[in-house]
Amino acid sequence: MPPNFFERYNKNGQTAKELFINTHQGLAKEAEKWLTKTSESCSLIAALVATVAFTTSTAIPGGPDKRTGYPLLKGRPAFNIFAVASLVSLCSSVTALVTFVSILTSRFQEKDFALDLPRKLLLGLTTLFTSIASVLVSFCAGHFFIVEDELKLAVYPIYAATCLPVSFFALVQLPLYFDLSLAMIRKVPQRSYEVHSDRTHHH
Repeated sequence: MPPNFFERYNKNGQTAKELFINTHQGLAKEAEKWLTKTSESCSLIAALVATVAFTTSTAIPGGPDKRTGYPLLKGRPAFNIFAVASLVSLCSSVTALVTFVSILTSRFQEKDFALDLPRKLLLGLTTLFTSIASVLVSFCAGHFFIVEDELKLAVYPIYAATCLPVSFFALVQLPLYFDLSLAMIRKVPQRSYEVHSDRTHHH
C-alpha cells in the first residue's frame, strides 16, 4: 500500500487498512479454518514420523561389536546411508512438528497471512516431505542387510514401490508449493483460479 494511503479516510471515515480488514473478514476466517485443519493433520503425521525416526535412529543394523561397542557393519555404504537418513528424518520431522504447532498457536491476524503463515506452511510441508522420504530411505538401507544376496536384485523394485507414496505426496503438494512461493515473491497477491464475470447473466 502506498505510504500516503495510511492516514487517508474515505467518506465513511475508514482508513484503507480498516476497509481491507472489514471486507476480508470472511476470507480470513476461511483461511484460518483451512490452515488449522491442514496443520492439525500434518502435525499428527509429523509426530508419527518423529516416533518412527527416533526408534529407527536408536536401532543399529547388525548390532554392535561386543568387544568394542562399535557397529559391526560400520563403514559399509548402506550403513552410512541408514545413519544419515535416520538422523535427517528425526531432525526434519521434529522441525515439521514445531512449525505446524507454531501455525496452530498463531493469532491469524491479516498481516500474518501476507508472509509469516505462508513461510511457515512452506517450511512445514518441506520438512514433512523430507522426513517421510528419509524414513523410507533409512528403512530400505537397514533392510538391505537382512536380504539374502540372491534376492538383492528382486527387492530393488519393491524399494522403488515403497517410495511411490512419497512421490505421490510431492506431486499433490506441487501446486500449493508454487502458489505459496509466488505469494511470497509477488507484492500483489494473485488468484490461483480464474474468476468469471457474471455480467452476461444480468442481460
